[in-house]
Amino acid sequence: MSAAVPALLFGDARCLVVDKPAGLPVHPGRAGGSSVEDFFPLWRRGKAGPWAAHRLDQDTAGCLVIALKKTALLEAQACFAAGEAQKTYWAVVQGVPVAQEGVVELPLGKVTTGRAWKMAPDQSAPRAVTAWRVRGQGAGIAWLEFAPKTGRTHQIRAHAAAIGHPILGDAVYGGGAGRLHLLARAIRLKQPDIFATAPVPPHMRERMKECGYAEI
Repeated sequence: MSAAVPALLFGDARCLVVDKPAGLPVHPGRAGGSSVEDFFPLWRRGKAGPWAAHRLDQDTAGCLVIALKKTALLEAQACFAAGEAQKTYWAVVQGVPVAQEGVVELPLGKVTTGRAWKMAPDQSAPRAVTAWRVRGQGAGIAWLEFAPKTGRTHQIRAHAAAIGHPILGDAVYGGGAGRLHLLARAIRLKQPDIFATAPVPPHMRERMKECGYAEI
């Protein structure tokens, strides 16, 4: 394994929340390489598992729920499917929104071009809803907090671009370069009972500080 073991943000007998680094996929890719699953043997508590309870983009850092027991996995999946999981994301975006907060209600469908794909507005697709608010701003950039109400693939990235403020480093939705400035900051589930927050990763700190973020 070439990647470092992700830090634990929460843990009990049933679940863990790990701090997934940006660039590390949850599941192995076709080309191989490191993934979060490489560390499953270190976290295993029985003959089976563990299991990732939800998805997190390879380029997104932060809170990832790992179920250690099958019952906890099923409970967590039911919570996500019902839209009852409370998820908070932080991002640094291009430009500064005129409004201080808003809600994006824009269905998203997958569009494939050759070997590349992305999510695009599609009124026939399942609903996708994201609340957002400005937490701070700098010179031509802003620190936004997103609270997704649904769990569509690339939802926050596509919705940020849809309001005219793509996330820094997003080559797919904003023509950016470098690392994606998107953090799964916090997650709360009632069943199983989970709450965790992730620290701002090193690659986001400078731009976050430009927007008024101060580490405690």
